[in-house]
Amino acid sequence: MIFTTFKRITRTGFVNFWRNGFLSFAAIVVITLSLSAFGGLVFASAFGRSLLADVKDKVDINVYFTLTAPEKDILALQKEIEALPEVADVTYVSAEKALSSFKEKWQNNALIMQGLTEVGGNPFPAALNVKAKDPGQYGNIANFLTSKNTEDQSGSTIIDKVNYEENKIIIDRLSAIIPTVEQVGLTVSLILILVAIIIVWNTIRLIIYTAKDEIAVMKLVGASNIYVRGPFIISGIMYGVVSAILTLVLMAGFAYWSDSIVLRLAGVDVAANFSLIVNVLSAYFVHNFPQIFILIMGSGILLGGVASYVAARKYLRV
Repeated sequence: MIFTTFKRITRTGFVNFWRNGFLSFAAIVVITLSLSAFGGLVFASAFGRSLLADVKDKVDINVYFTLTAPEKDILALQKEIEALPEVADVTYVSAEKALSSFKEKWQNNALIMQGLTEVGGNPFPAALNVKAKDPGQYGNIANFLTSKNTEDQSGSTIIDKVNYEENKIIIDRLSAIIPTVEQVGLTVSLILILVAIIIVWNTIRLIIYTAKDEIAVMKLVGASNIYVRGPFIISGIMYGVVSAILTLVLMAGFAYWSDSIVLRLAGVDVAANFSLIVNVLSAYFVHNFPQIFILIMGSGILLGGVASYVAARKYLRV
C-alpha cells in the first residue's frame, strides 16, 4: 500500500514537471544559476588555495651581492646560512650563470640583446637563493642577513640587496585577497539561493493554483495531505536534480577549459612567473568529484524540495 501510494505520488510529480514546462524551465534556470554560483565559489577557493600554495612553494629569499664581492666570502656566507635551522636549501648563482640565464631567456629579443652588448661586461651580480623549510620562517632568515656583518677585507659590505620584502608583499596580498574573494562569492551564492527559493516557492504556488480544482476534488474524496502535497514536492526535487546535473556539466566544462581561461585572464607573464599548475581546476574536479557531486546534488534537491514543501504546506492550510 505504501509503495503503491509512493509510486502514484512520484508519477503525478513527473507529470506535473513535464506539464508545466515553462514554469519548470524558469525554476530550473534560477536553481542552476544558484548552484553554479556555489560551484564557482568552490572553484575559486580551490584555485586560490592552489595559487597561494604554489607561490609559497616557489618564493624564496634572493641575496644579491655587489659586483666586487669576492666569491670566497659569498661561499662562506652560504655555509653560515645553510647552518640555520630554518633553512632548507641554499643555491649559489654565480655572476656568469646569471648572465648566461639572462641571454638564454631573451635570446630572441634583439632590442634587449643589443642593450646588453652596449652595457658591456657582466652587469649581473652573484646571488644566493635561500629556501626556508616553512614560509613563515623567512622573516627570521631576513633578520639574520640584515644583522650580519658581511664585509670584505677592505671593509666594504658585500650584500647589495635582500628581496624578502617584495616576496612578503606578494604572499600577504594573496593571503588577504583569497578570503575576500571567498566572502564575496559566499554572499553572492546566498543571494542567488534566496532568489531561487523565492522563485521555486512561487512556481509551486502557481502550479498549485492552476490545479486547485483537481486538488479540491482529491480532498473531497478523502485524499490525505501527503498524497496531495507529495507530487509538488517531487516536482520541486526534480527541479533540483535537473539543475544539479546542468551545474555539474557546466563545472566540468569550465574545469576542462580552466587552464586557458585563467591564464588569459591572469596574463602569460604572471602565469610564467608563478609557474601555475596546468589544469588546477580540472585536477581538483576529477579528484574531488564524489564530494562535489554530493554537495551540488544534495544542495539542488534540498533547495527544490524544501521550497516546494513550504509552498505546498502553506497552500493546504488556506
